[in-house]
Amino acid sequence: MEPAQEPNANLRHGRTALRLLTFPALLLYLEGALRLYMGMRLDYLPVILPFALSAGFLLAGLTAVLPRRGNGILFRLLALLLCLVYAGELLAKRILQTYYPLSTLATAADNRLGDYSGVVLKAMGENWAILAALLLPGLLLALLAGRLTDFMPCRGRYLAAALLAAAALHMLGLGTLALPWQGDLTPGQLYRMDTGTDDQVEQLGLLTTLRLDIQHVIFPVDRTPDRDFETMDPGTSGAASSDETGGEEEPEQPQIDTSPNVLDVDLAALGRESGNGDVQWLADYFASTAPTRKNEYTGMFAGYNVIQIVLEGFSGYAIDPELTPTLYKLSTQGFVFSNYYTALHYTSTSNGECQTLLGLYPKNGNPITMKRTGQLGTSLPFTLPQQLGQVGYLTLGYHGNYDMYGRMTSHTNLGYDWRQYRSGLELEMQGDKPAWPQRDSYVVEASADDFVNSYRPFHVYYLTISGHMPYSDNRVVAPYRDVVRALPYSTVTQNYVATVMEADRALKCLLDKLEAAGKLERTLIVATGDHIPYFNVDTLEELTGKKFGSSDAIEALNESAIDFDVYKNTLILWSAGMTEPVPVDKVCCQVDILPTLSNLLGLEYDSRMLAGRDILSDSEGLVVFSSRSWRSDRGFYDRYAQRFTPAPGVEMTAEEQETYVGATKKRVGYLLDSTPMIVENDFYSLLPQYTEFGQSAQGKD
Repeated sequence: MEPAQEPNANLRHGRTALRLLTFPALLLYLEGALRLYMGMRLDYLPVILPFALSAGFLLAGLTAVLPRRGNGILFRLLALLLCLVYAGELLAKRILQTYYPLSTLATAADNRLGDYSGVVLKAMGENWAILAALLLPGLLLALLAGRLTDFMPCRGRYLAAALLAAAALHMLGLGTLALPWQGDLTPGQLYRMDTGTDDQVEQLGLLTTLRLDIQHVIFPVDRTPDRDFETMDPGTSGAASSDETGGEEEPEQPQIDTSPNVLDVDLAALGRESGNGDVQWLADYFASTAPTRKNEYTGMFAGYNVIQIVLEGFSGYAIDPELTPTLYKLSTQGFVFSNYYTALHYTSTSNGECQTLLGLYPKNGNPITMKRTGQLGTSLPFTLPQQLGQVGYLTLGYHGNYDMYGRMTSHTNLGYDWRQYRSGLELEMQGDKPAWPQRDSYVVEASADDFVNSYRPFHVYYLTISGHMPYSDNRVVAPYRDVVRALPYSTVTQNYVATVMEADRALKCLLDKLEAAGKLERTLIVATGDHIPYFNVDTLEELTGKKFGSSDAIEALNESAIDFDVYKNTLILWSAGMTEPVPVDKVCCQVDILPTLSNLLGLEYDSRMLAGRDILSDSEGLVVFSSRSWRSDRGFYDRYAQRFTPAPGVEMTAEEQETYVGATKKRVGYLLDSTPMIVENDFYSLLPQYTEFGQSAQGKD
């Protein structure tokens, strides 16, 4: 009997070893397939492979300690789950331009992503081959694993070997973080960050990124940056610069007040007395930042009504004097911004709003900045509804949709009387559900009477919906179908133009109602996109006749392979009382809107405490992109190539360029790092001017 048992024993050992190697092999396959399909760099494999193998051996150990039936069930479930996660993340990247950490799943559910089933199905169809390649191993293992191996409990040396391999490979992965990696963001930095999801996937691998996301939820990272404030660019920061300029005489225009836009607050004392390291850092940082100054435009629209509009999926490349006459008029007869950008950041619309409404760059990761301000009841005294509400304005906000991204809470906290579906805004219905997508013109018609005849000055905010993808032949397109079908574009681009025509009609309706009420002359109109139509960049290429790089790269938000002019957009800042256009060449973006409006309205605010700068001041313009590449008035910095290209007409010595680039990179890092610190520590509520106000604002109706 003894000799007859030996082959069975060897077979059993072989099947056990095979079972323990399955998950490491599966994760290597999934990481490799995703990386190759998405065109990610391969030089980070020394980091990715040991972490993937470590996770694989750990999962193998988990499926070896239960009774036979439990091991088999867990093995199959984990194999299927891993494949589903990789396939789902690929779809998220293709549709939403970012990989989705697990901590965002609740937001995705709240946002009713099922309403966008057409977009999901289209993406699945376009990526069917890779989706099949990612899902097939899980299906095969679920169906055939019982034939390849048994699931007897595995203890002793096999289990010990799997767990020791997991530990050793994890330590090896940690060791690779210390290698001399080059670049502005390295694997070692990203491993300790809770931002930069796409960079983490690129340099650490998808599974490690998802694991770090959960880890950082349980054990928050220390996000306090360094304190190298003295190296920030002297042209944009430093108390000495501020004092020196303030003493200059301007005999040509002595009537213009050029004092700094700051509050009377002792930042040094605030930080010192806080007992909080983050608050101390913020106080020191703001104290080291030069304020912007009042200028000839300060108070130009003091006391005016203000209507601010964020246009869903809007690009100024679609403006046409014949097809969109109102947009054309407003964009060419008011302030005309020739270097304005709507850079795409994490969670697109929500963080487009963050930039526009808060004057801050959003956190590139979770929690989502705008939603988080509502959850915490963060004091935000510099927002327009808070500033104008305090001086008696009626403050109303509208969005023709469900409660996406928790806006009912966050926008009420901003100071708006917020109205959306089931909360004070009438919508077009299809059966028992709101029609999709809503027509912007209908939303204006249904809401304008709330404010146009008000005896109080008003500030109104619209977040539109008609320009939402996908650009199908839908109910928004229908009224313009005959016109756009005559255009020399693809059907998708024709449909996109129709959605912009609908936004134009909504604006025309708004202006007509203001004029009929006698309010147009004293109303300031502000409008911009939340982001470009990033899922249809070929549409922008059709409209412009330009190539913006690889369309696949843009759809994946891979900014290493794009022309950043794809983000160029139109900012409307117009009032009927303006007699001639005012050209503005400064580089600017969404974060600059709030400080610019605050100065134009003559409001008191502290320009040091916002990421944006008053576009009409003499401060240097700066746009920060998602990848941490940036464009300023002096040139463009490509983070991937680590190369600075001076703007036309700008001359710098090599030494000057090195100093400037290093200082601006430092400033960019501080601009991005400061937002979550402001929100999580409720920094603005600590300002003496707003301590009582910040507490009362959270209970505002």
